[in-house]
Amino acid sequence: MTKISAPAKILRAFILAAAVGFSVASIVSPAQAEPAVAEASAFVSDRLSVEVIGQGPDVILIPGFASSREVWRPLARRLSASHRVHLVQLAGFAGEPWAHGDGAFVQPVVDELARYAATLNRPAVIGHSMGGLSSLLLAQQHPEAVSRVMSVDSLPFFSAMFGPQVTPQTAQPFADQAAAAILSADEAAFRVQQQQTAVGMMRDEAGRSAMVDWSMASDCQAMASAISEVMTTDARPGLAAMTTPVWAVYASDANGGAPAALADAVWSREYAALPGVTLKRVDDARHFIMIDQPERLNALIDAFLKSED
Repeated sequence: MTKISAPAKILRAFILAAAVGFSVASIVSPAQAEPAVAEASAFVSDRLSVEVIGQGPDVILIPGFASSREVWRPLARRLSASHRVHLVQLAGFAGEPWAHGDGAFVQPVVDELARYAATLNRPAVIGHSMGGLSSLLLAQQHPEAVSRVMSVDSLPFFSAMFGPQVTPQTAQPFADQAAAAILSADEAAFRVQQQQTAVGMMRDEAGRSAMVDWSMASDCQAMASAISEVMTTDARPGLAAMTTPVWAVYASDANGGAPAALADAVWSREYAALPGVTLKRVDDARHFIMIDQPERLNALIDAFLKSED
């Protein structure tokens, strides 16, 4: 069997670090924290709920693994002046109830996103991390439902970061280990490990303790099911046939993150089959680009949305 190049301890640390969410309450000013006018519970199912703010062209914002929709709150407030913004919260993450035991996670979410998107006017979709993978799958399976996709620090095959030789089959044992680690972790030990590894997910110190709080509020079984699927779901075979415009934004940080040359090589390699993909690197940022470099990401999102016209 082909071996994954990353040592198991690094893989486990990354997976546990990825099991985080983020609350912007700790870093926004009181003025920024004023709630925007929202359509409360615009859509609720046992897989996700959606909050809607603003008026204009539709934009769906999907958070990542174990994250809260609050990670997108500052962006949503800014965009709501010119767009109708749909803030998604996935079931099982950041305190949202989970009722599916060890059942499937990713594909049912994609199905529900498709059902919701069909009620809108071909929305643009922006997804972070696992939300980016879900966005790609949504566009592949339902190209008529969305106008364009932006994936934020998300690969079409998560486990490719451990080497080009990795396949869903060779990643499966490591995915099983990651899921088991989440399910077996003592709560206190898990919190400590989250505190230690959150540093690798975000440069911004003010957000790190809040990140841990969101992960601790997530359902362990939901996290285990989700990470197992994310590590073994390969969207690359569907890239070549895609007609939906895609922007892939990714992070680079020479001091504690992925160096620029490495990030460029991985993202270029993994998105190579996607016709017309727009690759954009954001320097001095780790996984949560919207927190480390909000102004840079905002500018890219503005250009992405204007490219619809």
